[in-house]
Amino acid sequence: MRIIQASLEHLDMITPLFVKYREFYGELPFPDSSRAFLEKRLRRKESVIYLALADNDDSKILGFCQLYPSFSSLSLKRVWILNDIYVAEDARRMLVADHLMRTAKKMAKETQAVRMRVSTSSNNDVAQKVYESIGFREDAEFKNYVLPISQD
Repeated sequence: MRIIQASLEHLDMITPLFVKYREFYGELPFPDSSRAFLEKRLRRKESVIYLALADNDDSKILGFCQLYPSFSSLSLKRVWILNDIYVAEDARRMLVADHLMRTAKKMAKETQAVRMRVSTSSNNDVAQKVYESIGFREDAEFKNYVLPISQD
């Protein structure tokens, strides 16, 4: 498999897998809105998306991950948030997620980031094991909270 950084030319390739990722987490598919969302992130350079492609078929996407930049005021350094990662069902157990995360980790080092952050469902044991195998550790120093913002 090859890992590449996505650009606008890959938009139609990424969108169907991004839709499946959203559905995995219980969201409605919204393919047009999903495509528009990804297009904005790429066009504005607001995220970095890596694609895992099959060795013998550059049009076959095995998985993707999307990272958003953030910063740490305490360390005065960059932080990368591994916000989305998904592997196609027929590509699971092929270490696709490992390859994507190792590429993301390399990019984080190259941009002098102090850390990468990731969140997953508390019952997603498979993802948790994969993250831990790469070196992620559960945050014992800070407790994270979420404040939903109503769009009324």
